[in-house]
Formats: sequence, structure tokens, C-alpha cells
Amino acid sequence: MRLGGPATGDSSTPEAWIATLRRLNYRAAYCPVGLDADEERIAAYARAAADADIVIAEVGAWSNPISPEEAVRQAALDRCKAALTLAERIGAVCCVNIAGARGETWDGPHPDNLTGETFDRIVDTTREIIDAVEPRRTFYTLEPMPWVFPDSPDSYLRLIAAIDRPQFGVHLDPVNMINCPARCFDNAGFLRECFEKLGPYVKSVHAKDITIAPKLTVHLDEVRPGLGVLDYRVFLTEAAKLGPDMPFLLEHLPTAEEYDLAAAHVRSVAREIGVAL
Repeated sequence: MRLGGPATGDSSTPEAWIATLRRLNYRAAYCPVGLDADEERIAAYARAAADADIVIAEVGAWSNPISPEEAVRQAALDRCKAALTLAERIGAVCCVNIAGARGETWDGPHPDNLTGETFDRIVDTTREIIDAVEPRRTFYTLEPMPWVFPDSPDSYLRLIAAIDRPQFGVHLDPVNMINCPARCFDNAGFLRECFEKLGPYVKSVHAKDITIAPKLTVHLDEVRPGLGVLDYRVFLTEAAKLGPDMPFLLEHLPTAEEYDLAAAHVRSVAREIGVAL
């Protein structure tokens, strides 16, 4: 596996970006350029990554392509296609988005999110994005969410079968699918289920942690790796089976110091179980 995270430092040039990643001891990274980058800038960062043995793990397409608002939906489709195109050009492993949401909040819960109609809309939308770009080496992926498809390993498998495109892959974020006490308390078993069912399709992994609060009705919080109940020994053991180049990326932390602490925890557990990062 390759541990990575945001380049919390200077990334204004390819050289500075690589120096920041080396200081952080990351071997995988988020895409360092925006969707508006020109071909020369894209090529320069791609060369720098290849020369430094850095895997560019993913390009974010964060938007709502299943929005009920037509203008929002069309803008999101354009963004997703641009992000997938950038991923293809820069050599990123995947382009990632969430499926979206059927309400005004692009990443929030809504009564229509888990309906059959929404499932079909996600299938059609994903096909449209992939077919428009026709990527050859990168993959379009959906990050799971607690309240929209894919919200479980089985619903992700259903999407893979329904979308039926070879360049559709899995972005695995197990914490986002821990949406009930049963999965939280038996997260080791749930992690094993995720990797057993989705392992062959996984292109990138997000590394987070989770806690459950003792208040009604159910309250789950994402926290820094090492501060929650997620079984990182199982998480890293299973992720390591996906190969030496699988990106394992930290995210959603407020400061560079928090990322340093998270990386230290992940590396500590990895050393205990003999997993190379």
C-alpha cells in the first residue's frame, strides 16, 4: 500500500509538490492541479510524479449530478466529465465523486435518496459520464455515503453490475458505510465483508475513524485515525491484500498537525502487523 494525504505545504510547482510529499513521507497523493489546468502544467506534474515514484490516487469531482435542479445537474455532469478527463490525462488511478443527493444539500440525506428511481438515475448518470470521456487507464468511482447508494458492499455490487462499464471502479471508504450500531460495534467483521466483496474493484481507499456517542437515538462521528473504534489492524491487513500500489489516503482533518498525528497512528499499526506503507 501507499499512504498518502493532502500535500500540506507548497505545491505551486512540481518540484515543490514533490518536496512536500517527501517531507510527509507520502507515496500517494491527491491530484495537485485543478480542473482548469492547461496541458503543459498537467504534463509537468505527471512527469514529476512518475520520476519520484508517487501515485496520483484520485481527482475529485465533488458535485451533484443527480440533483433535482436541472441547472445544478448539468453543471455537475460537466464537472464530472472534466474531472475524469483530467484523471485520464494526469495518470490518476481514479476520478471520485459521491452519487449526489435528491435534495438541495448535494451530499446530504433525503427521503428519495434510497429509492429504486434514484438507483436507476445513478446508473444512467455514471454511464453518461464514462461514455462521454471514454477513459482508457483511469476509472470513474463513487465514494460510499451513509444515506445514498452505494451505502453497502451489496449495493455497490448491484451498481457495478447495472452500470456495466469496465472503467467503473470502487472507491472504498468503509467509515462512510458504518451507518448503524451493528456495523460500528462489529466493524472488524464489516471491514472484512467490504474487502471480500469489493476488493477486486477497489481503486483507492480513504482512511478515517469513527465513534458512537451514548445519546439517543444514534449518533456517529467521524474522527481522526486512532481516536475511534475502527479496527485498524484489520483495516490495514485487508487493504494490504490489494497490492503494493493501492492508495490509502487520509482526509477531512483540520490542520497539518492533525494529519501528522493520523499518519503516525497508521504507520504505528502498520509496523505492528508488518504492513509496508
